[in-house]
Amino acid sequence: MLLFINSANCQVAGFAIATVGWILTTTSMGLVEWRVWHMDNTSLFPSGPVCVGMWKVCIYHHISNYNRTKLCRHFSYRDTYLPLDIRVSQNLLLVASILGLLGRASIIFALRNVYMGVRQGNATFNPSVASGILNLAAGICISIAVVWNYHSVVNEEGITFPPSLAIPFKPNTQEIGSAFLVACLAAFMTMLSALLFLAYKLPTVN
Repeated sequence: MLLFINSANCQVAGFAIATVGWILTTTSMGLVEWRVWHMDNTSLFPSGPVCVGMWKVCIYHHISNYNRTKLCRHFSYRDTYLPLDIRVSQNLLLVASILGLLGRASIIFALRNVYMGVRQGNATFNPSVASGILNLAAGICISIAVVWNYHSVVNEEGITFPPSLAIPFKPNTQEIGSAFLVACLAAFMTMLSALLFLAYKLPTVN
């Protein structure tokens, strides 16, 4: 195990996992299924799910058993009706994406030194540790957004959408969506890659 940690294979594996984690992070930002609201059919709002994401909300109306329409509205920083958890999570996911990108750049530099035969310890050790710290910070940012979103769904918190959308403050029921699971996997893979990068220093202590 120590031989693997102290080899370039550990860094390559970490780079692959970090890349997948970064892709999942950016993907989760664009997905709208962070929260799925279910509405009963009323005179003001027909039945159909409402998906609330970090950057937009989509309303699905069933026309028939096989057809449905979708109306989406994008969020912006000027939309003051957004709750604090969404506004903070927007920034956290953006920061996580940037940190993950910087972490990948750092480990690419470390791998370049390894395969070009640069023998100085710091040439691979320092970039590996830097990448580990950056990916760990990114994973923490994602985890905070995930936990806060889960807390809001469990406590059935509402959102005061503008009257033009005609969405009630609270749904009849709500649940976590697929974007939540994507973000959970992104956080796990990002932190796993961070541990691999940081573990690279263990054999150098001996």
